[in-house]
Amino acid sequence: MLALVKKPHIEIAIRGKRAEEVVAWIREKYDVSIISGAAEASVPVEETEFWKELDKNRVGNLLAGARLKARLTQGQLAKKLGIRQNMISDYERGRRRLSPSMAERFSAALHVKEEHLVTAGE
Repeated sequence: MLALVKKPHIEIAIRGKRAEEVVAWIREKYDVSIISGAAEASVPVEETEFWKELDKNRVGNLLAGARLKARLTQGQLAKKLGIRQNMISDYERGRRRLSPSMAERFSAALHVKEEHLVTAGE
């Protein structure tokens, strides 16, 4: 069963004999919609439009995620790298390709492995 809790937005998959009990308990606290009651309705995440859109800009999404995890604004990261803030935005939106030298600089500034950034675009 695939359930959607509208506020806070949470999607959960529940399987097993007592799935209905769990959903009933959650419904006591939150507004819940059942998206699918059948396991056959499940599709691999890679086949969803959400995944395909996310995958188009994997490097940018990884950069943005690493920046947010480091609790940096685009401006703060730009200052650390000695570049303009709009360049950070361009990298994160996929408007600018990440060169090996910039991947190295981002890696050092964000404390992530360079290989994660380089192989993400392949």
